[in-house]
Amino acid sequence: MSILNVEHLSHGFGDRAIFTDVSFRLLKGEHIGLIGANGEGKSTFMSIITNKLMPDEGKVEWAKNARVGYLDQHTVLEKGMTIRDVLKSAFGFLFEMEEKMNAICDRMGEAPEDEMNAMMEELGTIQDLLMAHDFYVIDSRVEEIGHAFGLDEIGLDKDVEELSGGQRTKVLLGKLLLEKPDILLLDEPTNYLDVQHIEWLKRYLQEYENAFILISHDIPFLNSVVNLIYHMENQKLDRYVGDYDRFLEVYEMKKSQLEAAYKRQQQEIAELQDFVARNKARVATRNMAMSRQKKLDKMEVIELGKEKPRPEFHFLNARAAGKIIFETRDLVIGYEEALSRPLNFSMERGEKIAVTGANGIGKTTLLKSILGLIPSLSGSVELGDYLYIGYFEQELAPGNTSTCIEEIWKEFPSYTQYQVRAALAKCGLTTKNIESQVRVLSGGEQARVRLCKLINRETNILLLDEPTNHLDVDAKEELKRALLEYKGAVLLICHEPEFYDGLVSKVWDLSQWSLKL
Repeated sequence: MSILNVEHLSHGFGDRAIFTDVSFRLLKGEHIGLIGANGEGKSTFMSIITNKLMPDEGKVEWAKNARVGYLDQHTVLEKGMTIRDVLKSAFGFLFEMEEKMNAICDRMGEAPEDEMNAMMEELGTIQDLLMAHDFYVIDSRVEEIGHAFGLDEIGLDKDVEELSGGQRTKVLLGKLLLEKPDILLLDEPTNYLDVQHIEWLKRYLQEYENAFILISHDIPFLNSVVNLIYHMENQKLDRYVGDYDRFLEVYEMKKSQLEAAYKRQQQEIAELQDFVARNKARVATRNMAMSRQKKLDKMEVIELGKEKPRPEFHFLNARAAGKIIFETRDLVIGYEEALSRPLNFSMERGEKIAVTGANGIGKTTLLKSILGLIPSLSGSVELGDYLYIGYFEQELAPGNTSTCIEEIWKEFPSYTQYQVRAALAKCGLTTKNIESQVRVLSGGEQARVRLCKLINRETNILLLDEPTNHLDVDAKEELKRALLEYKGAVLLICHEPEFYDGLVSKVWDLSQWSLKL
């Protein structure tokens, strides 16, 4: 049975087309991976099917009474709400049902007998729905999901405004799972989640009986939970049965078959055009030439999809730093309260180190304390000599209305417009991206703009806070290659072992020093 029907969908922003005549069906129990390069329109597609965005053309039709749960990478939580409030808001529709049930009970005393049966039936239906959605055990369900995501360690009465990116993702995911929707729509749910909770989510989705659509660039995660792939490329949406590895196999085969057919056809076209050109003027061969021309006119010309610009990252190396990059002495990190025990460690020139550990235990706070962006609660950080520091933050500052060109020009005022455009193009951004405001780009395209600033500045130490979030497969591979080539030191926060394996020589698990576990 079809839960969602999308027919002849077309949409674009300005003169940039995102989809052209796309159709799509979601059936009961399908576990779909929605994939494609950064900026192909995956999040836009989710916004359209959840009615957050009106398409230019086409029809989106959900099955009657289908309850859709959407985890959006850009959702903002309201200040003043606690974690418990947000989780309990998942049951809002049940509280409305309870009110309806109470209103029916109030009317039953005066209702005539013929209406009584219909009321009793409606009461029974509401009662069944309340039972099915755990209405009578809401508090224990909230506690249970809070424990599953480690939110009870933060405290369910904590204001959501004070949470880290990973903690916010957990709260939203917890709320979504408590809602028990018929269909889950998940937009990059593993961004900001630590390994332990990615594992928990993987098991949950493997056992999930209903349908879901998942956007993710985390290939091992995708492979373990989906049974269908929809690939978004060149304004089209193509369906492949199986996981990501199977998709890749079939996609590469189709691509090479299309390229071979294109070459054969181009050769045939060239031969026909040559024959027509040589023979159309001669009386004896004019008919043959006209016949060849008709064949040319009727021919359905094969077109190859436009190749996406592949990013090229090359970090510029500054002069060598001193032997010690930084050294901490009894450093205690935190804001109002301590997040860590006293930390005593150092980093040497050329070392590459990954920082891991659960969300909210202070990984970003550690980087900012080393950089001096936030004061430590006690102890000290001593930076080495001759440091040229590059820092990659998780997110761009909100409310930024600069275009990509302006964003790079602010950093490098001496660049010509040509140099700015060339630098952005090298990071895999198209002309249309380059001229757009940064805030309208996809998460992956925004990350490329931030990387563009970093790779064009000479550095000898890079501090990278979750640089792989939102990046597609090609960009991740290129970033890993560039970091392996880089001669300077790297301190990297990352929740993807397959990214930092083979790149770093040490892993600092911050949970060993954290006071938050």
